[in-house]
Amino acid sequence: MHPAFEKIRNSKAVGWLQWLLPGWIWPYAQLIRLDRQIGVWLLLIPCWWGVALAVKDWPDPWLMFLFAFGAEVMRGAGCIVNDIYDRKLDAQVERTRDRPLASGAIKLWQAIVFLGVLLLLGLGMLLFLNLATISLAIYSLALVFTYPLMKRVTYWPQLFLGFTFNWGAMLGWTAVKGTLDQPAILLYIAGIFWTLAYDTIYAHQDKRDDETVGIKSTARLLGDNSLVWVTGFYAVTIFLLAVAGWAAGLDRLYYAALIAAAGYTFYELSQWRIDDPANCLARFKNNRNFGLIVLAGIVLGRIL
Repeated sequence: MHPAFEKIRNSKAVGWLQWLLPGWIWPYAQLIRLDRQIGVWLLLIPCWWGVALAVKDWPDPWLMFLFAFGAEVMRGAGCIVNDIYDRKLDAQVERTRDRPLASGAIKLWQAIVFLGVLLLLGLGMLLFLNLATISLAIYSLALVFTYPLMKRVTYWPQLFLGFTFNWGAMLGWTAVKGTLDQPAILLYIAGIFWTLAYDTIYAHQDKRDDETVGIKSTARLLGDNSLVWVTGFYAVTIFLLAVAGWAAGLDRLYYAALIAAAGYTFYELSQWRIDDPANCLARFKNNRNFGLIVLAGIVLGRIL
């Protein structure tokens, strides 16, 4: 067994996986961050927003399941692409040096084969959707393969992550409607600002290592002014969500949910400590709650 396998096996980060999966699968599970589902949630929630905004009543459970499956698969594919590009940089950073490609637990060719399998699974999921959604999803592959390079060339890689992670807002809408309409585009732009906010918080965990190895981020760019900027990103997010709801004709309960989401967000910001990596990670993860509050508001605003 590769020495890195043993390190993964004994890692606290793996948690329940070491009990559930055969040992040879552990590095692949770590490669797609199967033990860290927050990334799947943040990719999935905009998809669910789009579905819920487009329907006339309750969201279709089958569509919600398809997007959940697709989010798991495509987030895993994105992680592999990122780790292929970053395998040498990851080996220089304390938090990432034990990733399977950086540590040698998985060879490059094995990661590429696994990536191909995940992309085929994603394609299989798309075949259950309409042609408009399939076409739109194919365009997103350009973002999946180019986003991981952005942190080498711009201090705004979080913006490109926003372009990528919120594409599902439009896919969810087109999966129901068959066309791309104004509310979906507004929802997509709102999601971009949401990602700018939460991923700037996340990037503050690594800002010192990023500076050492030359990785760019909004955390490094905005520095001590990050709280002001992130507050602004959230404010724009909530405003655009409100406009999207108005364009889609949601009931006023949706706006009550937005007020609740805003209150939750600004409480979280009051607890944020930009120089405490553990605190940054906790604030980042809690964005799932923000997204689910908004989702509940969309559903209530539609069924009522």
